[in-house]
Amino acid sequence: MAARQTALVEALTAGRSVPEGIDGSAFEAARVALLRKRAGEVARQWPMLAAGFGNRWKREFATWAATRPTQGSLRDGWDMARSLVARGELPAVAAAELAEREAAWHYDGTTAPRSRRTPALSIKAGALAVQLGGRVHVLRRP
Repeated sequence: MAARQTALVEALTAGRSVPEGIDGSAFEAARVALLRKRAGEVARQWPMLAAGFGNRWKREFATWAATRPTQGSLRDGWDMARSLVARGELPAVAAAELAEREAAWHYDGTTAPRSRRTPALSIKAGALAVQLGGRVHVLRRP
């Protein structure tokens, strides 16, 4: 039973194949609902990232997240923003948001983010943020 449950969860959250004996249409409805819920949670953590896509946000996020298990809304948004930077597709309004996070927090893409204790500088897609004394200042926006 545990193996079947694991297979179902992996299919719903990580793009694995639908387990045998599961109704395909019900499965797809559940998968889409989970991706929409996840998109909403990420949008609360990353409002400018979501705003950069406007009405396309849920679709863009679902496309990105379909084969990635969740790491939590903060990390999911961070990972998505970084992948968009790598492709040169980060919306301009989200650049300062990402630069601020990168200046304030250390996140290696694997472990949970932790606050920086030393001064830091971050430049992302034309935005420049500096962290000094625990405060982040955005000096340039794209």
